[in-house]
Order: sequence, then structure tokens, then C-alpha cells
Amino acid sequence: MTAQKHPFKAEVNKILELMIHSLYSHKDIFLRELLSNASDAIDKARYQSLTDNSLLEGGDDWKIELIADKEAGTLTVRDNGIGMTRDEAAEALGTIAHSGTREFMKMLESREVKDNPELIGQFGVGFYSAFMVADQVSVLTRKAGAAADQALLWQSDADGSYSMDVADKPARGTDVILRLKDDAKQYLEEWELRKIVKQYSDFIEYPIVMNVSRSKPDPDDAEKTISETVEETLNSRKAIWLKDKTEISSEEYNEFYKHISHDFSDPARIIHYRAEGTTEFSALLYLPSKRPYDIFYQDYKIGPTLYVRRVQIMDHCEAMLPTWLRFVRGVVESSDLPLNVSREMLQDNQVVNRIKKSLTKKVLDSLADMKKDEPEAYATFYAEFGRILKEGIHHDFERRETIAELLLFESTATEVGQKTTLAEYIERMQPEQKEIYYITASDRASAEASPYLEVFRAKNIEVLIMTDDFDDIIISGLGAYKEKDFQSALKGDLDLGDGDKDEKEEKKKAFSDLLGLMQDELKDLVSEVRLSGRLKDSAVCLVAGEHDLDPKMARMFQAMGQEVPKGQRVLEVNPDHELIGRMKELFSQTPDSPRLKEYTGLLYDQALLLEGEAPRNPAAFARSLAKLMAEHSGI
Repeated sequence: MTAQKHPFKAEVNKILELMIHSLYSHKDIFLRELLSNASDAIDKARYQSLTDNSLLEGGDDWKIELIADKEAGTLTVRDNGIGMTRDEAAEALGTIAHSGTREFMKMLESREVKDNPELIGQFGVGFYSAFMVADQVSVLTRKAGAAADQALLWQSDADGSYSMDVADKPARGTDVILRLKDDAKQYLEEWELRKIVKQYSDFIEYPIVMNVSRSKPDPDDAEKTISETVEETLNSRKAIWLKDKTEISSEEYNEFYKHISHDFSDPARIIHYRAEGTTEFSALLYLPSKRPYDIFYQDYKIGPTLYVRRVQIMDHCEAMLPTWLRFVRGVVESSDLPLNVSREMLQDNQVVNRIKKSLTKKVLDSLADMKKDEPEAYATFYAEFGRILKEGIHHDFERRETIAELLLFESTATEVGQKTTLAEYIERMQPEQKEIYYITASDRASAEASPYLEVFRAKNIEVLIMTDDFDDIIISGLGAYKEKDFQSALKGDLDLGDGDKDEKEEKKKAFSDLLGLMQDELKDLVSEVRLSGRLKDSAVCLVAGEHDLDPKMARMFQAMGQEVPKGQRVLEVNPDHELIGRMKELFSQTPDSPRLKEYTGLLYDQALLLEGEAPRNPAAFARSLAKLMAEHSGI
């Protein structure tokens, strides 16, 4: 049968081109990616063979072979795993179905990947890294199982196309055959292959073997030696999570982390323990130091790798950790679960629930220790993952107080870039202060320039500055901390206990008529016009209801195309502002002056500007403003 030619999908072609011409250093990682793929293939065959004995045809001596042929100039990575059918090969080797492909191509075109090629594994394009060292890649594969009796040869010269044809292969599994480029022939040397396997793949569970030549005494002549070929295992195959912590060096911990996460950086924290008692399991978890590029994607893989009695059951067990700890990487091994456990069975399994509870507590305890003992390291970690950790307050009612202890915020009392905890804020509260005050903003500069903070500055009251887009929902969900309620500077009627009550009532009466006129003019736009307890320098501001979304949150939902419920907006007026005083005088002299309505409209538009929104009619606002300037400029 003649081999059929197929074009690569456009994104694959682009990635091949960029890989060949852009990634000029750290080429060693091609072997790590191929060995990782081979290990995954054996994992699948081993797991599926628990319920399908036909997959064990040819035995269960699982292994990965490296075959270096110096005469042919080829390096082969062979596994006896699950193999592929024609359709599976076309899907796996001819296309990339991954939401991060565009981002990866952008990064390939920048210097980021050139300096950090380990990102290749994160993007699921590890197989294509073979073209960094090979001018031709062939994949000879045969699907495991009684029904799959035909092998397939996939081949490409990275010329924009690939071919597929039927082939002969007596046993299940996959051979990836690389015809090495002239400047990559060092990957045929035993010492080079040993070095790479030791560095990147030492912890792979299956033996990585290679035939090597060794000299031994000639049995017929003691003065001579003869050469023999022996199969040697290149990796240690040690299940590091089952070893005692005292037997493991920090380098071994770090290398295993890089092996399972495809991260180039060392982890920020290592959690390794064995639980005994009602439920027994071993866990090796890592807190990363850098946030993965795709952690906010919907298809981001969550959870540690799950082993049951040394058999890998799941590479990402979502049931083992809550989604707000999805940055945690690692391995969990249990002997209390059945080997044929499925994802569906895991959801309501009591053993899994106990493991999840234990792992979650360990991670939170580790973060608390890190915050206490290494505050600078914790601040760095929090800058990467704090946004994700906060989600726990919304999703995990039982642990929200514990998570709140871990939160960090800038505040009006901290230096730029420095953060404080809620506990530290409470220690600094004014003696008469009853609530924890906060403001949401896009950044610190915007928050500090906000008129909503004027009264707080005047009274020297600290306000937390929250800059994540969903902070208002998170803090509203938390409600209180250490019996101190949270109060947004942007919402509700502030009562900071200032001024004489009789004086306030007098002001309220003095301005009641003017406020009534403004209320009538803005009746379709605000629920109320009232005197403000938060303004000192500005004339007006818009305030959301106590339980409404703050403006920043509302704008975010609108940008996402979601309908935002209309809240009870309030226009607050500063009675001590010169403009409001002049309007009061004008009202007492000419209650029906058209200027009062014009000023009211301008003040409302000004309030919109102060909270980051556009005036209702920018052109009309500009005309009115120009008119006023002309009238009072003396021209």
C-alpha cells in the first residue's frame, strides 16, 4: 500500500518552524519529553490491562528502550505501552488540540521560551521537540489488544506534511525513530544519554534500558579481553514519595518536581508525609514558585497523580484537592483504594474524602508556617498564587477563617509594594473603630486618588486596598474577621462617629430642599440624594447599596456579557463644599433657576467620572462645562 501524505494543521506547521529555528539551546529536553510520553503510554496499558487481559499479549515486562545506531545515525525511543491506531496517530501527531497553542507560539517568537524551554511540556507539544535534533522523525506503532493486529508507520521531515502507511511490528507499543542532524550526533553516545536520563527522567517508574558494550576477561586467554553487549538500566526507578525524608536530598526533591510539573524553577515549598491510622497513604506535594501560564484556563489539569499499590491510576486526580488549591502538584499513593477505581467512584469515596481533608490541611498549615517563618518568600509566593487562594473563601465555608489568615493586602498605612495581614490591620485599628474598611480599585494609585478615602485620611483611619477584580465578592462572602465586620468605602452610609448629632440634623434640614430638587432631577438615575459622611474635598460621589456589587465588579460582569442587577445607587453630597453652598444660596433666592438642574446633571456626570465611568453624554457634558467656563472666565 502506498503511503498517504497529509498536511500538518497550520498551528503545528508554525510550531515546527519555530522549534527548529528558535530553540537553539537546551535541546536535551527532547529526550525527556519522548521518555515522558513513553511512560504515559505504559501507564495507560498497565491500567487498562486490569480489566482487559488481551492488552498483556507479549507479557507485562514494562520497559522503555533507547537504541543508538551510530552507522544509521538514528536514535530510537521504544516502549511496550498502549500504542496507537491510525486515527489516534493522526490526532496525536498531526494536530494540537490545546487552548494554549496561540500563547505558546507567541512565547516561542519571544525570548521567554528560548531562556526557558521547559515550557514546552506545559503546552502539550513535547513530541514536536524531536525536530530540534532530527531532520526526520518516524513513529512505528501498534495498538495493544487482540483486535489491533495492524501496525502503522507515521513519518515526517518537518516539511509541512507527514505520511502514514501500514507496517509490520510484531509487538504492541511505539518506536519513535529520530534521524539525527549532523550537529546532534552526540545523542548517540552512551555517556550523553546517561546524563540526560539521570537529570530529567531518573524517577520514571519503568526501567529505561540500553544495550551497552562492556569488556570482560577472555575465558580462553587471561591476558586478553573480549567485548559483550549487556542491557543496562539507566534510571534509578525509585518511588521517591515512598522513601524516608532523611534519604532524599533537596536536589532529588527538586528534580522530581520538575519531572512531574514540567517546570524549570525549583518549588517554593515541599510537603512530604505519610498518614497512618484509619486511612493510610503517602503524599509528596509541591507548592510552585511560578504560576503556570494556563492556570486560569477552563481545561487546566487539577490534582496530584494518584497511585494505588504502585500502579498509576490517574495523572490528575481532581477529587484529591479543592479547585482553589489547583496550583499544588505532587503524588499521592494509597493502598486503601481498589485498583479499578474510576473517576466516578472517587467522587463519593470516603477514603478519598479523608485524604482530601488531610492534604488540604497540610497545604494550609505549610502556607501558614511559610508566612510566619519566611515572610519574604511567602510574599513572593502570594504575588503568584494569592488570587487563586482567595477563591477558597468563596467556595469553602468551613475553612474561610483559616484562609483569611493567609491573605495579604496593601493598605493606606503600608509603603508601596508592601502588604499587611488582616490580623496586623486589627492591631493598628483606632480604639473606637468597629469595622475593617477596604476599597476596591484597579491599582493602588487609583485607590489613593479616590474621593471615597477623603474622610479616612482626615481621621487617620487605615483602609485596605484590594486590586483583584473579584475582591468585593470574596470579602462580602467572608463578612467578618475576628468579629470585625468588613465595610467598603464605596458602599453604604458611612458612620465614623464624627460630629455632633444636633449639628448633623441642622445641616440635614438646611439642605433638605436643595436635596429634594436634586432628587427630583435624578429620580431615574439614583435612589436617593443625601449628605455625605465620607467627602471632605470633593463635591459629590456615587455610592452603591450595602449589598450591591461595587462599580469595578459590575463593569467586569458587563464586559463578560452578563446582566448586572440594578442596585440602589445613592448620590452623596458634601455640604461643606463651596459649590454645594453656592447652589444652596441660589436655591434660596431662585428655587426654579434652570442653573440648579444643569449643575445637578453636571455633578452626577462628575460622580460617574470619579468612579471610573464615562458621563452619560460626553459631548453634552463637554458643552456644558465649556459654557460654564466661558460664563465665569470674564471673557
